[in-house]
Amino acid sequence: MEQILEVLQNNSIFTFTILLAVILTIPPLFERLRLPGLVGLLVAGVVLGPNVLKFLNPDSEILKLFSDIGKIYLMFVAGLEIDLEEFRKKKNRSLGFGIATFLLPLIIGTLVGRIFGLGWNAAILTGSLLASHTLLGYPIVNRLGVVANEAVTVTIGATIFTDIAALLVLAICVAIADGEFSALSLATQLVTLAIYSAAVLFGLDWAGKKYFERTGDEESNQFLFILSAVLMASVGAQVINVDKIVGAFLAGLAVNDVVGRGPIEEKVEFVGSTLFIPFFFVGMGLLLDIPAFVKTITSELGLTLAIVGGLIGSKFLAASVAKLLYRYSWDETLTMWSLSLPQVAATLAAALAGKNSGLLPESVFNTVIVLMLVTSILGPVLTARFGSRLPIPKTLTEPDSKKLAIEPEMLLGGVSVASPQGNSPESPQGNRDFGGKRSHPFTVVVPVYNPYTERYLVEMAALLARHESGRIVPLSVARAHVHMDEPNLALALKYSKQCLDRALDIAQEFQVEADSKVRIDDDVASGISRTAREQNANLIVMGWSENTGFRARLLGNITNNVFWSSHCPVAVMRLLDDPINFHTILVPIKNLQFRAVRTIRFAQLFADTNQASVTFLHVCDRHTPEEQVEQFQSDLSKIIELGPKVTSQIKTIPHEDPARIIIQAAQSFDLVVLRSIRYRTSGGLAVSHVTTSCVEELTCSLVLFGEPHS
Repeated sequence: MEQILEVLQNNSIFTFTILLAVILTIPPLFERLRLPGLVGLLVAGVVLGPNVLKFLNPDSEILKLFSDIGKIYLMFVAGLEIDLEEFRKKKNRSLGFGIATFLLPLIIGTLVGRIFGLGWNAAILTGSLLASHTLLGYPIVNRLGVVANEAVTVTIGATIFTDIAALLVLAICVAIADGEFSALSLATQLVTLAIYSAAVLFGLDWAGKKYFERTGDEESNQFLFILSAVLMASVGAQVINVDKIVGAFLAGLAVNDVVGRGPIEEKVEFVGSTLFIPFFFVGMGLLLDIPAFVKTITSELGLTLAIVGGLIGSKFLAASVAKLLYRYSWDETLTMWSLSLPQVAATLAAALAGKNSGLLPESVFNTVIVLMLVTSILGPVLTARFGSRLPIPKTLTEPDSKKLAIEPEMLLGGVSVASPQGNSPESPQGNRDFGGKRSHPFTVVVPVYNPYTERYLVEMAALLARHESGRIVPLSVARAHVHMDEPNLALALKYSKQCLDRALDIAQEFQVEADSKVRIDDDVASGISRTAREQNANLIVMGWSENTGFRARLLGNITNNVFWSSHCPVAVMRLLDDPINFHTILVPIKNLQFRAVRTIRFAQLFADTNQASVTFLHVCDRHTPEEQVEQFQSDLSKIIELGPKVTSQIKTIPHEDPARIIIQAAQSFDLVVLRSIRYRTSGGLAVSHVTTSCVEELTCSLVLFGEPHS
């Protein structure tokens, strides 16, 4: 048996198969137990490693390679996910809180290290492990609708400072450990590091923008460019005697603005969160020496309690400093504290680097694992509790909102989201509000391909266009071939004409002007979005894409790419009946920010075409104060009154699972209108959201309403 295990351990195919099986099965099981999926990966590594089943050998070259790539990818994604836009909004306060939440844990962690017998270098590195934080609570504050709260924005912005500073401390400590310490060597290392950082941050940013400009829509080459950039930055870090994770993090920051929040970022994060980053966490579990781990918790309990307690206490002190400086409420202060508690990405990667360099003893490394487990559970729990008490940021309910003047794209089909007078500035396309004159007619582009869904889609587009005295543009996109006389292209064009003829017949039934278009394009999504722009469309109505598997997430599907590239809102529909039969509409509302209001307007617009009633459902946290719920309902009522006059009601239900409430409520409605929301990953692992759960389980007709570039 031992011989068989030895052979299997050194078999790269067997190792890769085991890792894939672990990634596929373990995280979902732990998430059902309300534990982070990454904890499951660590446990799987322990069970499969030399301490228990001995299926995987931590010393095998393939595991070392996977773990190294995962560690690099983890820090790259951490840099890529930092919202530079949020940082720029409140950069001074973000820097202030960042300095506090970095220095206080660094000092306390260093003192703990010295008390327990570590040298100055190792003690300072231990302190730096407590100084960064991972935004595991971001999806929670997003779900609660309080991301725009200043305290939350400041905490998110502070991440950029704490992560960079912690990694710089790691780089200096490792460099000192590798050679004899002197003032000259330290100065040389700092200068070299500064030059390297500037070269990565500005060089990759410039090169990335130039490359993306030249390659246009060649997403595969752009994806390879990003991967090459992070690996080159990691190699460059090692050349100047700095740990490779520093280069990976800087590369993430450098290409942050280049990739934006589009398909390339989604693919980069998908590959990382699906493969490489889970490999890193499994590798961490393999390195855990269970006897030493148990000994650390028992015989060295004081060290464990001191580091965990020091982290919790110092982060609280930092949040208290921000409260005094910026006069935040206690709820805002406690939310900042809870958001800055989790220690996952930078902490684990730096701890492993310190252990491999011989700086950190086994006891400190094991304590960091305990710290990760405690904070990754405690942080999100506290964020959910305190974040629910934050007031939801104000929206455009005030008539004097300045944002209306600078965001004319807030008009959907000429519908103002805020103006109580019914008049608003012209959009770039020249649209005006209901009842006003337009320089061009309200236009709905409706791509057609599937004969089974075509009628419902064209009917929906026709109802909306007729209500606004506008027109529809039925569109069929035929994929281009190298030779324009290809027989397959001729067949595709013939099929397109048949689809468009049916669409024109349906439009005639509803007495709506229709201008059909056939387009030959290399990419269907690009053909749709380009036609919409050429036709100055106000809305794209398109059918549902069931292609949501691995290939779709890696290469992108038509729906996702249209959402990203379109200039106007996109309504993706799964219609099970004629739209004229929809008389009850359910619209779940999470918050009242700009983009949510456009979803409200779309639902009101369709309800007005069909004399339907609309129910707005708000699922709030159980701990939400009553006065905050009442304020939300009052603000929502004002927004509803500013739109088309349709029968509507507001329902508020306190519950911890919004998806379940929405699915239950939808059973008595003809149509559900959901807003398309994308959450970024946290700690490298994908986060599910309410929209995804609802889409998978709803059995009624459904509209997924998305913003441009979403």
